[in-house]
Order: sequence, then structure tokens, then C-alpha cells
Amino acid sequence: MIGIGVQTKNVVSDSHPEEGFALLKRTGFSCADFSLNGYLMNTSLYQSELNAFFDQSVQELEHFFSPHKQGAAAAGITINQMHMPYPVYVPNADKEMNDYLWNQVAPKSMEICRYLDCRYIVVHGFKLAHFLGSEELEWQETAKFIDFIAPMAKEMGITICIENLYGSIGGHLVEGPCCNVRKAVQRIDDFNEKYGAEVLGFCFDTGHANLVGIDFESFITTLGDRLKVLHIHDNDGISDLHQIPFTFTMTRENKSSTDWEGFLRGLQNIRYKGTLSFETAPVLSAFPQIMKSDTLQFISKIGEYFAGELEQVKKHS
Repeated sequence: MIGIGVQTKNVVSDSHPEEGFALLKRTGFSCADFSLNGYLMNTSLYQSELNAFFDQSVQELEHFFSPHKQGAAAAGITINQMHMPYPVYVPNADKEMNDYLWNQVAPKSMEICRYLDCRYIVVHGFKLAHFLGSEELEWQETAKFIDFIAPMAKEMGITICIENLYGSIGGHLVEGPCCNVRKAVQRIDDFNEKYGAEVLGFCFDTGHANLVGIDFESFITTLGDRLKVLHIHDNDGISDLHQIPFTFTMTRENKSSTDWEGFLRGLQNIRYKGTLSFETAPVLSAFPQIMKSDTLQFISKIGEYFAGELEQVKKHS
């Protein structure tokens, strides 16, 4: 069975995580995308602001997340993926801060991933093309970071997943790291051959892809079984809004602004068997609190629809 998941952000609290995981189960989810990035926000990092959360030892972090692990297990929720805090390199920040992100945040994130029995951790590639002058030089810096954590990934049985991103130049959205699928495929294969294990995979983000005009079906089909996890969400093609699929339309005839048909065809082409995971946390703060359960259930119903479309292909193949 294909799993259906959603972010823990805005659902699972640190004070009573068991309640949040139980809510996910009641509303139709079997999996969770653990929002580790919520403990060190990108908005703070871009302002060169750190907090003390990752100053804790690995043992202290495991103790902190023990109720989350127990709550997920009690509810029957699999933590199938998580997001490492990002960025792990901040252009123009001082060396001390970037060294901290590299040497403390990244390896401790891997330790937390292992502790929570999570198979996949998503990382953002470095956004450095504008600073370094080319995408190739940008990738070289990202590759150094992956090389740093790849031995841990191999030892822990974790797959690091790079994600298609977008950038902004002069107020215009442009392709960011990992938007060239053929380069991504080659780079993933090279890393996995180098380490003799699946240390690197891909996370396809529907919202980012929509913003820069990626062909969903072609991109996913080219990835093949390198596609390990998904970030499913919608936007208007202008801003990264992280809303519910089918929310935005291009015309009064209600043609969706996001190519959900191409998305499904791509997943069907590769016989995708992973989790359909929704990155829609902002939705839960947009609706009234009293509607949280209904909103989650609606999102999971869309996941059921997607899963049904994929299951139909499996039955007839």
C-alpha cells in the first residue's frame, strides 16, 4: 500500500506529541514528515541568528525527542522522512556560523533521523550560482557537504535526498539547485556508486517545480527509482505558498495552475511505491483551529485519490 503523509509542523507539539500523532492517524495518515527544520528556522539563519537547540548533545536530543518517537509508535504513524534545517550554508554569514551548521547541525540531524527510525532526510543544495558564477561550481560546494555526511548515511541506512529548488534574481523567480534532472540523475548515480550504497536520492517538490515551469511527467519519469520522497503542495505559479492541491486555477474554467495530471502520470510511469507526503503546514494556520481535523482529513482524502490513481496502474500492469 502507498503511504499518505504530512508534515508534523502545526500538528505535533513538543509538550504533547502523542496527541498530534494520534490526530494524524484519526484523520487518515499513516506517515509523517518530521519537521526538524522547525527547530532552527531558515528565516533566522538568513538573518545570521542561531539558537541553542543543536548545542545539546546527541543523548540530550534523543531524550528530547523520545516522546515523539513513542507517540508516533503508539499511534501507528511511520516517520518516513524529515527535513534537515536549511540552509546549511549561508552566503555572507561569518565562518563561525557556517562551521556550526556544517559540524553541529548536520551530523546531529543525521543522529536524530536515525533515532526516529527515519529512512530519508531532505537537504537543500547550496544556492551559490549567483555568487560563484555557475551551476557547476555551485554543485561542487553541495557535493562537498554531501561527502561530509554520506559516510554517516551509509552507516545509518539513511538516504539523503536533494530537492529541486527555485531562486530569485531581480525580483524574478528562476531555477535553483537540482532543477536539471539529467544532471541530478548522474550525480545521484555517481554518489551511490562511490559509496556502494543508496546514500543519495531525490525529493520532488511540486510547488517549486510549478514556480519555474518544470515538466512534471518528464522530470519524474527521468528520475525513475531515484525518486524517494515527495513534497506535495500547490501555489499560484507566483509565490511558494504551500497550499492544498487543486487550490489554484489558471482560468475561470478551473484548469489547475499545477499539472497534477502530469504529476500522476510521472509517478505511474515509474511505478512509484513511496509515500505521498504533503508539505502543507501553512494551511493549518490559515484555517480556524476548530477546523484543523477537517482540514487534515481533506488533505488525506486528496492523498487517497492520488494513491487510488497509482494503484489502478499497478492492477493493470
